[in-house]
Amino acid sequence: MTPRPRYRRTHPDRQPPKAPKPPKAEPGGPVVLPVVEFTITADGAMTVTVDGVAHMPAPFAPGWRREAFPTILDALTARYRSPLRVQVHEADGSTFTDIITPPRERPTPKPWETQPPVAVVSPPVPAAQPVLHQVAGAGFVPGEDVAVAIIHAHTDASSDGTARTLLTAEQTALAVTSEVILLGRISGTLSIGRIQ
Repeated sequence: MTPRPRYRRTHPDRQPPKAPKPPKAEPGGPVVLPVVEFTITADGAMTVTVDGVAHMPAPFAPGWRREAFPTILDALTARYRSPLRVQVHEADGSTFTDIITPPRERPTPKPWETQPPVAVVSPPVPAAQPVLHQVAGAGFVPGEDVAVAIIHAHTDASSDGTARTLLTAEQTALAVTSEVILLGRISGTLSIGRIQ
């Protein structure tokens, strides 16, 4: 006598039920950015949250202070590798909001991809050093991102709230009036400087 099989036979066209697939995000749907909130007290102490969760300094490190603002943003943009929505709540009740984008990563060539040096037959012609012009302004939040208009670049405010940028001769040629605007992305400070 042949033993009975331990499985159930089914019709070949009948398939077991499939598990439902998770919903796909539709292209063009809403983009969700991590939200970083800085709350600054009158004495300069600061609390930081990312999407409502406390972001603490390293163990045994002192608490966050206003001066750590750029360091925190650099670390978070490197971690998330995406733009961040930043909200700063000052002790006086004012609030600033901005979108901070991570710096572009430049691909570095692998050692095996680099070209061997080429022998130069004639002596090289020395390259002309670029002529740089300085523009400075004050009143910025220490460490904040300061826009330079005609926006060729961004610079950071120093620890005393001043900002400085260097422009090439080609860039200054575009500023017909010899004026450049420095705009604090967090504080909203606007400084108009003359090219020196």
